[in-house]
Amino acid sequence: MEFSCMDFKVGKCQGQKLVDGETMPLVLQPPVADKADINSLLLALKTNREWFEQLIIKNSAVLLRGFHVKNAQEFNDIVEAFGWDDIRYVGPAPRTHVYGRVWTANEGPLSEFIYYHHEMVLITESPKTLLLYCEVPPPEGGETPFVPSFRVTERMLEEFPEAVEEMDAKGLQYSFTALSKNDTSSMRGRGWEDAFGTSDRAEAERRAKALGMDLEWQPNGAVKTVLGPRALTRVFEGRKGRRMWFNTVVGMHGKELSSARMADGTEIPEKVVKRCEEIIEEESIEFKWEKGDVLFFDNMALLHGRRPSLPPRRVLVATCK
Repeated sequence: MEFSCMDFKVGKCQGQKLVDGETMPLVLQPPVADKADINSLLLALKTNREWFEQLIIKNSAVLLRGFHVKNAQEFNDIVEAFGWDDIRYVGPAPRTHVYGRVWTANEGPLSEFIYYHHEMVLITESPKTLLLYCEVPPPEGGETPFVPSFRVTERMLEEFPEAVEEMDAKGLQYSFTALSKNDTSSMRGRGWEDAFGTSDRAEAERRAKALGMDLEWQPNGAVKTVLGPRALTRVFEGRKGRRMWFNTVVGMHGKELSSARMADGTEIPEKVVKRCEEIIEEESIEFKWEKGDVLFFDNMALLHGRRPSLPPRRVLVATCK
């Protein structure tokens, strides 16, 4: 699909890459100066909704820049313009509701690197689209790097074909321990009561089961969640038959509160995990946030993370089916 829309013009940003003929991120700007306001943007998005949705799938990452989006309310208007269904975040990251369908992104310490992941990759239903809005750009660092997931699969198959096919055939099992209460000093510090929206253990177990999890209660009040089997790679409709590295093996393997192994209990070789970590970083793409930026991710196609940052930094998020 060639770019053609009178309501946007193509821009550039530092860090862009061409991946298999696709510009990532594709930068869209106002066509003229007097079309840089939120009302003009909302009209353009609603008028060209189907075209824009196809563009997100084609380029995987689309960055709206120069439209002077001022606050969470205007960002929420952008989210609502598409009519996409909301999907409630489930995961370990501490987050706070801001407005409408808008939440803070991970509130863990800015000094920590948030490792690459597909949003809610472990849940039976993941968001199709992830939207990010930069309200306060960081003075240094704080980028949101992302990785074309199919490139990871391609390179892992080149180097470890037998290990990849074994993991894919057996499936993966993950475990993660959620604390009894929120710990905002940790990027994975969301307590189980907040995560499941209840303080009743039986209700938490019911909600966990609906999400494809089993719970094991710990003596200290924490809970160990066990998930699996889960796929190593997946192919999603409309994305050129690409085999996405749709897992969180590197992010959870051998960590203090989490683990990742094959579903039959077989350990994943350390050298495979280590090399995968290197490949993911080698394939990463990133740009510097500017105030008012709105970024659309195809969550089926991209892993994303967060670089360490100096404060202040405020990036808001919305997740859509």
